Amino acid sequence: MSESTAEQPASTGSGPLLERRYFIDVARARQTPAQLMAAVQANVPHFSPDALADFKKKNGDADDLKAGDEFSIKILGPWNGCVRVTDVSATAFEFITLEGHPEAGRIRFETHYLNDRPDVLRFEIRSSARSRDGLVAFAYDTIGGGKLMQEATWTEFCRRVAAASGGQALGDVTVETFRHDEAGHVQHTRHD
Repeated sequence: MSESTAEQPASTGSGPLLERRYFIDVARARQTPAQLMAAVQANVPHFSPDALADFKKKNGDADDLKAGDEFSIKILGPWNGCVRVTDVSATAFEFITLEGHPEAGRIRFETHYLNDRPDVLRFEIRSSARSRDGLVAFAYDTIGGGKLMQEATWTEFCRRVAAASGGQALGDVTVETFRHDEAGHVQHTRHD
C-alpha cells in the first residue's frame, strides 16, 4: 500500500457503529506501561494470532512503529485488509482502516496504570467502526463470523500482552460493546 491509499473512517461505512473495548488487568507487572507498549510497538505481529489475523508490515521500519506505517492483515475468511498507523506515543498507538478493509474505522491500543489501583497495569484495545458496506454488515452482523473472529483475535492479543508483562492477570479479558443503530439507540453488552 502507498500513502495514496484512501483512509476508510467510520463515517464512510454501513450499518451500526460499534464501539468495542477489550481489556485485561495485570498485577505485579515487571514492566511499566511504557516498557510494555514499546515491546508491542516493536513487534505487533507477535501479539496477534497468525491463524486469525496475520499482520505483515508493508511500509515502515521492521522493529519500529511510527505514524504513516502500514500493515496488511490476512484475516481468516474473506476479510483481508490494510491499516495505517495514525498516532504513536509512549503508551499507545492507533490504526485507521484503509480502503478495501472489511471495516471502516479506528482501533487504539493503550497501556496504563489504574487510577484507583496504581499497582495494576491495564492493557486496552478500543475500536470504533462500522462495516465497509452492506454486504460486510450482513455477513458480520447477521451471520456473525466476522464478529466472532474479531473478538477472538483481540482477546488473544490482550492475553499475549498480559503474558509479556511478566505479571499476574487478574481475570480473563473483558469485552464491552456499544452498538449505535441509525435510530440513535444504544445497546450495551459486556462479558468477562
